[in-house]
Amino acid sequence: MYNGGKIIIGLIIFIALVTFPFYTNMGKTSEQPAALTSSPDDPHIGGLKIGQMRSEHMKILDQWRDEVVRGGERFITFDGDQYEKSLQIGCLGCHAKQEFCDKCHSYAGVKPYCWDCHFAEGEGQL
Repeated sequence: MYNGGKIIIGLIIFIALVTFPFYTNMGKTSEQPAALTSSPDDPHIGGLKIGQMRSEHMKILDQWRDEVVRGGERFITFDGDQYEKSLQIGCLGCHAKQEFCDKCHSYAGVKPYCWDCHFAEGEGQL
C-alpha cells in the first residue's frame, strides 16, 4: 500500500464534495408560499374544484394537450363560458406565472418542463 496517503486524501476530498450541499443548506429554511385565499372546494374551470386543480394540474394540462393535439378539441365550456385549453391563453390569461407557478414550484424544488416550449408574456420568445 504505497499510495495510502494519496488514497486517504482522495477519499477525504470525495466525501467533502459529496456532503458539501448538505452543509451549505444546514439550518436554512425556505419560505413557504402564502396560502391562497380561495377554498379548495370552490369550483374552477370545467367543473373541477380548485383543490383538484392544485394537486393535479400537470395531469390536466397533459390531458388537455392530448385532446387539443390529437383530437382537435380546443375549448372547454364551464357555466356557459368557453375557455381555450391552453396554458398560455387559458391559464395565464387569468393567473400570473410569477404568482401561481414560480412560487410553489420554487418552494417544492421542481422545474416543470412547460417552459421549455411555452413562455409567459414579457419573457420574450424562444
